[in-house]
Amino acid sequence: MTDFVNKVVDAVHKAKSHIHEGAHDLARVKKDKDVKLNDPCVDVTVKFTSASGIPKMDVVGSADPYFVAKINDNVSMVSTVKSRSLTPEWNEIWRVKNVPKTSELSVKVLDKDTDAPRHDDYIGKFKTSIDAGVKEGTFRLEIETTPSIDPAEPRYLFDGPIRYSRHFSPTVGRLTNLDDARLYSTWKMYLVGVPIYFGDVFQHWNVDYKAAQSIFGSGPTSLTIRASIHAGHKMLYARSTSNGFGIIESAEDVMRLFEDERPSNPDKDQLETKEEVDTTVVPTKESLVTHRIKPAVYTYIISGEDDSLRFSETGAAFFVDFASKHALHANCAEQVRYSGELHLRPRAKDGSWCGWQGFDDSMPDASVNWEVLIDNNSGTYSPDKAMLPTLKALIDRNFPGLGVLALDREDEELKNSVDACRDYEQKYRGVKTD
Repeated sequence: MTDFVNKVVDAVHKAKSHIHEGAHDLARVKKDKDVKLNDPCVDVTVKFTSASGIPKMDVVGSADPYFVAKINDNVSMVSTVKSRSLTPEWNEIWRVKNVPKTSELSVKVLDKDTDAPRHDDYIGKFKTSIDAGVKEGTFRLEIETTPSIDPAEPRYLFDGPIRYSRHFSPTVGRLTNLDDARLYSTWKMYLVGVPIYFGDVFQHWNVDYKAAQSIFGSGPTSLTIRASIHAGHKMLYARSTSNGFGIIESAEDVMRLFEDERPSNPDKDQLETKEEVDTTVVPTKESLVTHRIKPAVYTYIISGEDDSLRFSETGAAFFVDFASKHALHANCAEQVRYSGELHLRPRAKDGSWCGWQGFDDSMPDASVNWEVLIDNNSGTYSPDKAMLPTLKALIDRNFPGLGVLALDREDEELKNSVDACRDYEQKYRGVKTD
């Protein structure tokens, strides 16, 4: 483990980007201590339109700007990175419910610095009220408000849109069994309604599970393991100008997350050696239009810190050296909202068959219905199976248009579906699975 820790830590130091002051959180919520409980609240919609007059921040005379917005330091979002632009246009929407009318919106603009391992460059900041109207200057935004429905709880409730980021990881890719290192990805999807569905329920790490004890213990071995997991998490979720970003509005948007594809033309910031840059293969026209749902099983957690769903393909060799894949995604958080595994499977539109055992490559993805199976298969947090109906309701809300089944890890239907998924992957893709 020690040698592997050193390799991971070295890889992290080579990472091309890192977010300053926790800016990777799209919906980070902290306890409201400053507002009286009887203050009137409004539902706020902010459209962050554009900025101008961004100073030149790099040697090529441009910048890679993004912004971090906060309301009363209680809820925050981070924008996408606009590569090489001094006049960025975002047109990004942020909705938050039950915000005290006297709240203040603050915006900080930063430059994504791919050469600085510790922080991104500061460009500027401003504050404004959440009163409705157009706020125009160097930074342009529009605010709309409507009175919140009583009772206004919970406060500072993130209300969309459902956004995600996809992080391509060349470094991790080299440690997996994937032929192309750039294929390895992690996803971070910010869910709507987590406090509504889960309330104050969290899943604590499993004190009876030996592997979890080795992570969360107080001895030197546990400290070493946690250091490796923190380093691995940073590597998995490192941001760069070439990360993928998107919004979930339909079943097609959800399915796109699970397509078997590679970046069409990776940004050079994403490649870590000159050799990679020189040998990057530009995909053919045919490869660009071949998008299929990947027969794969994914490890996931729903974070208790920022209400994000974080997941990646399980079974990769990279994970073997970690005591817990779930702790890796959770960044060693002592509790999560929920955790387990998930996968998509096809179902005939006429109901005549269900699962990967009935599917073959001659069938277009659109010729069948798709559903997601999500479970509680996590030894590290051992999620309560009594919460599976709640989990289903939450995923139903955030995966529009897809069927959702939430099954216990001991359920025979789940086991059979997972086996069929992995068998199909081996048979038709020639992929070695663990």
